[in-house]
Amino acid sequence: MKSKRKILIAIVIILSIGFLIPQNFKIPVQGATSTDYNSESFWYYPWGKSITHKGVDIFAKKGVEINSSTSGIVLYVGEIDLGGKVVLILGPKWRLHYYAHLNEVKTSSFSIVNSKTIIGAVGSSGNAVGKPPHLHYSILTIFPYIWKLDSDRQGWKKMFYLNPIDYLNKN
Repeated sequence: MKSKRKILIAIVIILSIGFLIPQNFKIPVQGATSTDYNSESFWYYPWGKSITHKGVDIFAKKGVEINSSTSGIVLYVGEIDLGGKVVLILGPKWRLHYYAHLNEVKTSSFSIVNSKTIIGAVGSSGNAVGKPPHLHYSILTIFPYIWKLDSDRQGWKKMFYLNPIDYLNKN
């Protein structure tokens, strides 16, 4: 019984530390400003094969470097059908930062990164082939924000996504 209590205390401490680490958010595309993305694009419907746009597209020339938007640990680097070349980073507050359509990946799984770390370059891989180069950027939470649940198409998924534009506009 005491070992279960110790494990529970350790989990609570680890979770608490994750929530206490400051984000120190930075726009991920080098040199990008608010004119490089559409401030109305988050949760836009209809949006191609993904049905609802669950992030923001930050447009830049192919090859412009992408930094991690926060400190964190790279959980996944690879290639998937819709996202093309992607990077997934676990950052502060237990949030997942998803970077997609990269032209090139410049990090590896389980690397420690911060907002100065170059993780890749802007591209048009995945379902963005033939479209202007851009970074698709999403922020997901592993702890659902139940108050964001709505009745829109795919509305239940909205409780797992944060609007990255809110963070870009604060930057």
